[in-house]
Amino acid sequence: MLITWFGQSCFKIQDKTGSDSVSLVTDPYDNSIGLKMPKIEADILTISHDHPDHNNRESIKNEPYVIDMAGEYETKNVSVEGVEAFHDEKKGAERGKVIMYRIDMDDITVVHLGDLATTLEPKQLESLVGADILMIPVGGKYTLDAKKAVEVVSQIEPRIVIPMHYMVDGLKAEVEGIEKFIKELGIKPRYEEKLKISKRDLPQEDMELVILSI
Repeated sequence: MLITWFGQSCFKIQDKTGSDSVSLVTDPYDNSIGLKMPKIEADILTISHDHPDHNNRESIKNEPYVIDMAGEYETKNVSVEGVEAFHDEKKGAERGKVIMYRIDMDDITVVHLGDLATTLEPKQLESLVGADILMIPVGGKYTLDAKKAVEVVSQIEPRIVIPMHYMVDGLKAEVEGIEKFIKELGIKPRYEEKLKISKRDLPQEDMELVILSI
């Protein structure tokens, strides 16, 4: 599996490299947020919610299989389950709902939490617990802050944590940087340009924190 981060909540997940790979893209953003979203291709596109920094479908050059609602989906040997959650701490009264996604691809389970703003309820956890790789927002204001993000990490207990939705150079948003989350989690991070990993390479004992560059 190859995971590339484009900033905010946008990742490209490929089952392998090469022309015959299957790719899934999450939450492409509009350039108005200050970052430049590249034009890319995807076999599958997941949209966590209908905000401009997560729903730029026009950035996808081809016509992917689009998932933007809760439910169970399967295409190209990839299974996806969408689970509803809240975008704020008032049960969606301020910013509505988001969809979290459990993605099973290449014998690895990836969970993408979208703009989750609360800790998880037992029913939500049933679908997300024990993920191999967790993509979690940590910048606060619109999503989980560092402290609550660590609580959610403890709920899901993934093998690898990849933070997202935090301040990077050029981003026009009032969110915090990555430093608080690193300190709160208490794990020395591993910095990678992209994450290339197979099932057998997943950590078996200690959780890993991987910070991707844009």
